[in-house]
Amino acid sequence: MDENKRKHLEFIQNVITRMNSNSFLLKGWAVTLVSALFALAANDSNLNYVLISYIAIPVFWVLDGFYISQERQYRELYNEVSAKNENAIDYNMNASSYNSGKRTWISGILSKTLIPFYGIFIAITILVMFLIDKK
Repeated sequence: MDENKRKHLEFIQNVITRMNSNSFLLKGWAVTLVSALFALAANDSNLNYVLISYIAIPVFWVLDGFYISQERQYRELYNEVSAKNENAIDYNMNASSYNSGKRTWISGILSKTLIPFYGIFIAITILVMFLIDKK
């Protein structure tokens, strides 16, 4: 494999890694923020803090879906570049042409990894809301 093709694949892989890291960090921030809101709600017996999580969770979910869709697009670009002959590579880093099917923002939001994660989050929020309300 030529050095130019290898370097181009490394650049694409770096973008994939960055998208994956951003997705992971969003999940961590979501857990931290929602846990803090639950702690405040339990401390003050105030449901308004729990209600804020109904805004925060979907926002994190949508952002996470964006990073998942971007990662999928760059994976597709990586697969295409790795299969091409070096003379046919244009060394373009634009993966927006792969924005279809399983690589759209909506499909990222509805991915089999995000639905359970954020779905459980919403279920826990409902449970906490009823537990605090009964105090």
